[in-house]
Amino acid sequence: MRYLILSDIHANWEALAAVLADAEGDYDTVLNCGDLVGYGPDPNRVVDWCRQNNQVIVRGNHDKACAGLLDPQWFNPVARTSTEWTQRELTEVNREYLRDLAKGPRAVDGFEILHGSPLDEDEYLVHVYEIGFAARRLEMPLGFFGHTHLQGAYLVHRNGVKELPPVFEIEETARYMINSGSVGQPRDDDPRAAYAIYDTGEHVVELRRVSYDIEKTQQKILRAGLPEVLAARLEFGT
Repeated sequence: MRYLILSDIHANWEALAAVLADAEGDYDTVLNCGDLVGYGPDPNRVVDWCRQNNQVIVRGNHDKACAGLLDPQWFNPVARTSTEWTQRELTEVNREYLRDLAKGPRAVDGFEILHGSPLDEDEYLVHVYEIGFAARRLEMPLGFFGHTHLQGAYLVHRNGVKELPPVFEIEETARYMINSGSVGQPRDDDPRAAYAIYDTGEHVVELRRVSYDIEKTQQKILRAGLPEVLAARLEFGT
């Protein structure tokens, strides 16, 4: 089975469309590590697509906030403004879909998907020691996560945590934590949309990037009256 693994689309339709075009023919089904909405200008279009095409999905913190399950007052002013705008834009069907999304981790075909950490879905796993600790809290030896918008793959063993190249083979005796990166708002100084492909037959994971029409998304953000910084940051991947 070949899985297309997405995370942190953040209502960026142009980025999602570019990922789907780039991955066409290379996957059998779609998994999603959460944060479908927030920040971006196309929440309904993105959620409509996810409702129809995602096999397994877990919720992100922005999904919860936009569905009314998390108080946006905990967010910074930009995130709070985008959340309030998204709440007004969402159709009732899509709001209910976000409200009903499951909490991670969720098991899929011998591995797990989650948004943040196995112990706290809203926790950011940034440093290698955090990733190593989290890997040992999963029930399975392989986990895909998101939330940080930082693409990367890590092998976890008793001697420490090792960062892996973009393409690597899964070994049965090791543990892995893999961040597919953000489709719609990368923050690792690479503005291209990020995603992952996991081929369980070949035991190979590939971290991929693809360019998309950033200017079109920026124009949509500005026309919607969302904060200008949300448009500007897309150009730099920050």
